[in-house]
Amino acid sequence: MKLERHSKIVELIRKYEIETQEELARLLNEAGFTVTQATVSRDIRELKLTKAQGRSGRQVYQVMESQEGYGDKYIRVLKDGFLSMDMAQNILVIRTVAGMAMAVGAALDAMHFHEIVGCIAGDDTIMCAVRSADDTILVMDKIRKILSDS
Repeated sequence: MKLERHSKIVELIRKYEIETQEELARLLNEAGFTVTQATVSRDIRELKLTKAQGRSGRQVYQVMESQEGYGDKYIRVLKDGFLSMDMAQNILVIRTVAGMAMAVGAALDAMHFHEIVGCIAGDDTIMCAVRSADDTILVMDKIRKILSDS
């Protein structure tokens, strides 16, 4: 039950800008989880959630998405194969070294970007279906950050 609740918490904070534990508890209760504020507090600590500025400018709960969470192997594959990227609305097109598109696409899938619905890879090109044009910009920023960090 805790695993399902933790999964729901991550889903909720990625979907909504949640400012308080009480707000998160209310959303969890509405989703069918019986929780108290103390349970939510413990879950936040266990999930290592942080507060950061949301799109609205308010401080909201967010999942820490550091490079360590992506795994060194996937970061290495992304860095080794990546050439360029561009967007067309909610489609992210990534160019790779010849023969590397499937590996880079698999690495992106393994990174579990919430914004990416799925990827299709050929020989040197990946098309990623992204939830929205705004999310496409977010994903591009995340990829740029991964590529620029050593």
